Amino acid sequence: MDNNSNIDGEGEMPHQPLTILPDASGQNAQSSLGDNEGQRISTEQDVVRQAKTNAVPSLAASPLPSTPLPHTSSIPSTNEPTLLDAGSEDEEPATAAGFERSTSPASALHRNKGAEYQKVGEEGVCKMHRFSLYETVNWFYLVGGDVMDQKFRILKIDRTADTGDLIMVEDEIVYTRKEMNQLLNAVDDGNKASGGLKLKCTTWGVLGFIRFTGAYYMLVITKRSQVAVIGGHYVYQIDGTELISLTTSSSRSKAERIPEEARFVSTLSNLDLSRSFYFSYTYDITRSLQLNMIRERKAFGQGLLRKSLDYHDGMFVWNQHLLGPASTALQNTYDWCIPIIHGFVDQTNISIHTRTVSITVIARRSRLFAGARFLKRGVNDLGFVANDVESEQIVSEALTTSFHAPGPQLYANPNFTSYVQHRGSIPLHWTQDNSGVTPKPDIELNLVDPFFSAAALHFDNLFERYGAPVYVLNLVKSRERIPRESILLHEYTNAITYLNQSLPEGKKILYKAWDMSRASKSRDQDVIGTLEASARDIVSRTGFFRNGDNVYWKSSIQNGVARTNCIDCLDRTNAAQFIIGKCALGHQLQALGIIPNETVEFETDVVTVLSHMYHAHGDMIAIQYGGSHLVNTMATYRKINQWSSQSRDMVESFKRYYNNSFLDRQRQEAYNLFLGNYTFAQGQPMLWDLATDYYLHHADPRAWSERRRKNYIKWFDPCHLEERRMPQEVGPKGALANKPIDFFDEYWLEYYRPTNLSAFPKILSYKVNSMRKYPSPKETQDGAAELNLPQSTPISKNNQQNNDRPETEVSSLITSSLDNDGKNSLSGEKLPGNVLSDWLRQPSQQLQSEPTSNNNLQPLNNSQKPEKPLKDKSAATQWTLNQFVANSLNPTVVESEADEYLRYINHPSNLPLVVSTEDPPHNSDFLAYIQSNSPDAAAQMLSTEDDIADFEEFVNVGDDPLTVTDADTPKKRYKAYRQWLKGRSLFKQQRADSQ
Repeated sequence: MDNNSNIDGEGEMPHQPLTILPDASGQNAQSSLGDNEGQRISTEQDVVRQAKTNAVPSLAASPLPSTPLPHTSSIPSTNEPTLLDAGSEDEEPATAAGFERSTSPASALHRNKGAEYQKVGEEGVCKMHRFSLYETVNWFYLVGGDVMDQKFRILKIDRTADTGDLIMVEDEIVYTRKEMNQLLNAVDDGNKASGGLKLKCTTWGVLGFIRFTGAYYMLVITKRSQVAVIGGHYVYQIDGTELISLTTSSSRSKAERIPEEARFVSTLSNLDLSRSFYFSYTYDITRSLQLNMIRERKAFGQGLLRKSLDYHDGMFVWNQHLLGPASTALQNTYDWCIPIIHGFVDQTNISIHTRTVSITVIARRSRLFAGARFLKRGVNDLGFVANDVESEQIVSEALTTSFHAPGPQLYANPNFTSYVQHRGSIPLHWTQDNSGVTPKPDIELNLVDPFFSAAALHFDNLFERYGAPVYVLNLVKSRERIPRESILLHEYTNAITYLNQSLPEGKKILYKAWDMSRASKSRDQDVIGTLEASARDIVSRTGFFRNGDNVYWKSSIQNGVARTNCIDCLDRTNAAQFIIGKCALGHQLQALGIIPNETVEFETDVVTVLSHMYHAHGDMIAIQYGGSHLVNTMATYRKINQWSSQSRDMVESFKRYYNNSFLDRQRQEAYNLFLGNYTFAQGQPMLWDLATDYYLHHADPRAWSERRRKNYIKWFDPCHLEERRMPQEVGPKGALANKPIDFFDEYWLEYYRPTNLSAFPKILSYKVNSMRKYPSPKETQDGAAELNLPQSTPISKNNQQNNDRPETEVSSLITSSLDNDGKNSLSGEKLPGNVLSDWLRQPSQQLQSEPTSNNNLQPLNNSQKPEKPLKDKSAATQWTLNQFVANSLNPTVVESEADEYLRYINHPSNLPLVVSTEDPPHNSDFLAYIQSNSPDAAAQMLSTEDDIADFEEFVNVGDDPLTVTDADTPKKRYKAYRQWLKGRSLFKQQRADSQ
């Protein structure tokens, strides 16, 4: 694409460079590609180009326009949200602020003749973090700005293109704020007759472009929230999106009258993009930390920039279909469009022996063969399984922010470790028909392949992604009254046995089948102990990743992966993955030098935090695939849940059944449309008319004859079995050798925001502290010791906005994390009172509470009440706990209680020391009570002869009391014995079993 593409004019394609020559009178000649109104347009871009050609004096030598241009100060204007806005919980507001324009006189535009400009890539990375979409009658203008709002770029989109065409003009020039302002003003002046240039919306990024039956739509991010920071790079969750039609107003009204187009838009809206979708501007979250570090080092060793390589893993890019049109029309696709993942992201910091450790859990759901629970089972003929999720556990020490080690040694920071696991459906051709009313439909093996071709493709893909060995932990049931899961158990075992025949020694698939459901119901089996033994074996074989330069800090690579599955890959699988993650956590903490050995116990704060992160992780995956939260949690398998959890499990089971029966089909249609499994074509049936989507997820049978069949014996690629090794840290080569760090990585500007004013409560690194992020423990349905999540959503919400940003609800137990002196039991540091009160309060209460001058917790008397009535039961419970903790840390007594205590301690000194027959003083109440009894009442208290006989019967015991004779049978003490002789139980008073 020509770098001098037309940006300002409303010209026709193909685009030619604009040439605007200033004449002697200071007026500009007409553009060679003027707008439709034929007006004269002068753009800052063309003035800059012409000025550079003619070597005219710089802008500093000419007077500035009379109208002031927007300044680049870091303090925002009063009409836009500020970073310290009380309504915002993040360092930046949830909604992006638009580009701040100011009107400049057209006669002054030609004065800026010596402005500096640069092209993309000349000065390193220039990632755009916020966008403003402007519109004229015939064009859209997308203006992108960097994180500091100092560099800007512009993209032009045609609104009048023919149906099915997407015409975009990308300008590779990087502008300053003043230059971009003058450029937009020039476009506005050139379109005054048709309404000028108007702001359409502000966005945080573009997800891509999609079309149904007519013109294209652009999907943009309107709201976001920070959820994690990795190596100084923020990870965001999407909280709001908008679908914008790339047509004129008249064309849009015609399209709305087409029923098929409206139904496609309605079907797409069934996919809630504001829930569990994540992105990052500068960190590739579609790949694991290990792959990212290896790719960066290999690129430096070859003297290449990262952007020249394959940038993202398409398996986990959920908007891959929407990026297709952009990659065709744009040269720098990922400068404008943002890849997103679907799954789960959570992060927390915890202090261990005065050292701050950051724990991040990332789940990436595969877009291949994705769908709802009963509609997507097993594997397709391409080797992709249902519910394929890659879970990564990153543990790092927050000594330094970036991935770089001192030196600088790029991407060699030894304080980063990670461990990757995998879950996925059993790789066989099996289905479950949920068209009936049964909650557990029968399992059917649809295809019995003696060569297990689909399973071979799946495991070859695992070898390619993770290396060898692959450790398969199969948790399906082995003994059932009516065979269901056991059918798949035997077939899966046969598949592994067959595939292992061809694999070399040391690279074979490690397989372990264990009926976890039966073991959890047995009293003589230790579920957690068995899983921990398997976890130690898995981690010792696969290893884990630790970054380093192999000179001062030894690095390690994870070779292989643990593949865990049950029938749904939800409840049992999540519990097993937590145990494996717990074992890996011990190795990671030991590698960082934080603990002396590789073992972490259950009853520790770090494991408590990790367990609840995996609980939220499992809840989110269960909702995405099954439609409800986890039914069986870690409390179930640890056998510490309360009886009340049974009602909770029943409710979750019903929710899962309802979603699977009535809502999953609509959700599956939205998946197929968004992921591009279905695309509209003339003469083909509509998406909602398809009886099944089988052929949307499987290869076309007509292409089987043209496709080369893989070898049944050598079913794997030997290159995939080779051991992964960490490249040596050699640094950039060639033209990149002398470049500074910010040429490769913008972490400093993105994380520290040098010119911005921030507040600690709104900085993510401050909020993710475990003691501030997670509220105190509470009794829930799943047990006193198990701190589970609210029932309404799988994740608690940190703010009062109507969105579903995940944030787990994990506690740091007061009794374990705080000793009697109010010190942190892990760090040993004294916790100030105001910090303790902050994490005990709900986030909403923190914002509403007024600061006090006293740093200590104020005691709450019994007469005190909350300022506002707490309608929410959870909020009332939290306030009650705050009151209890405050009273415990600052015990106070009122005057009446002090008097009662004084009377209590003085009571022994008032007792008479000599016993006499005289009435003790102050006995009027006792005497009145004695004298109130009448003689008749006293006479009735005498025992009868029957009472005396019964008493003597119980008192007089024979010499051999254990022997019951016939004479003893009528006695009352042997009543229960007589009932037992008649066949009744001693306790339940029911007939005893014949056995």
